[in-house]
Amino acid sequence: MNFDTLNLNLLAPALLAGLLVLATHVPLGQQVLKRGIVFIDLAVAQIAALGVIAADLMGWEPQGWAVQAAALTAALPGAFLLTWIEKNWPEVQEALIGAIFVLAASAGILLLANNPHGGEHLKDLLSGQILWVTPAQLIPAAAVAVLTLAIWFGARQRLEHFGFYALFAVAVTASVQLVGVYLVFSSLIMPALAVRNWPQNRRLAGGYALGALAYAVGLALSAVFDLPSGAVIVWCLAGTGILANLRGFRL
Repeated sequence: MNFDTLNLNLLAPALLAGLLVLATHVPLGQQVLKRGIVFIDLAVAQIAALGVIAADLMGWEPQGWAVQAAALTAALPGAFLLTWIEKNWPEVQEALIGAIFVLAASAGILLLANNPHGGEHLKDLLSGQILWVTPAQLIPAAAVAVLTLAIWFGARQRLEHFGFYALFAVAVTASVQLVGVYLVFSSLIMPALAVRNWPQNRRLAGGYALGALAYAVGLALSAVFDLPSGAVIVWCLAGTGILANLRGFRL
């Protein structure tokens, strides 16, 4: 246990990254839960990660705009495919989303099979490196978050099926490179699950508050006990969700 590691210069960018992810994922997650397409986030995130892997194989900088473009180029066709599945095979939509996730994950493993650092790269994409996020990485993420929220709260009633999936793909593409696939999925689903029985007018604020609390506590615990930040935050998101559903608990 080392309290000297509670350094704001180190933890503040990571916390800001988490709050940017929550900004878009909390409202989108509540919509995903309502639609019953829980695994869409895992599938789109994994497809975006596949684009990142392909960009890395081409020798592009791991945090540049070119990698963002590669991830989005992979994610948008994935969004189109999910729209087509929803329209043509709604009865098996969730199963097909799961199959797409497995296929994308397996493709990533195959692409990295001959890369001497493939295992480490794959781990970073899945569990993330949130503790090492730099302020420069937050700028494009913030721009994407502002754009996503403006469209969601300003025009979501007019979004068609592909519009929702495309907006979702844009949000996930920015998030997966900041915090990894596991935290992207957890940030989408766990706050939504935590407040699903709350009054409708308190769910959004409750989801934001619980998510922010989980990120702050998770980052602090991971720093003090020298544990992987992403994994600790996932457990903190689960813990706040359980707490939120205890009898008599309300923020």
